[in-house]
Amino acid sequence: MAIEQTPAGIRVKVSLPYAEAVEKTVAALKAEGFGVLTTIDVKQTIKEKLGEEYRPYVILGACNPPLAHRALTAEPEVGLLLPCNVVVYEEGDSCVVSAMDPTAVAKVMPHPELQAVAKEARAKLERVLQQVAG
Repeated sequence: MAIEQTPAGIRVKVSLPYAEAVEKTVAALKAEGFGVLTTIDVKQTIKEKLGEEYRPYVILGACNPPLAHRALTAEPEVGLLLPCNVVVYEEGDSCVVSAMDPTAVAKVMPHPELQAVAKEARAKLERVLQQVAG
């Protein structure tokens, strides 16, 4: 499947059950050097806080320590834009796996080193999406 560009990120649709899509996404992130620092179960949170039903949806706060260190060293305020969020959610009978586009976010802070880090991070996130879609 081809990676689709969205206004804020890059995404793929996969014909996998939700739990498997999440599992494959976490494994692919790990393979590219990302750790998942936070996991937000949006469906559960909306149910608990609002009493509303929502589709299965998770936000994964992913961090690649070497890239984060380079970015933070170049510009400490970039921490406002970290970690790289990746979402997995059901859409009909398939799932969407979407990652923030670091190159789009880096435009907010036009620092040469941040641009380089963003390009590397995007390449890694593209490989994550390709592995999940694989």
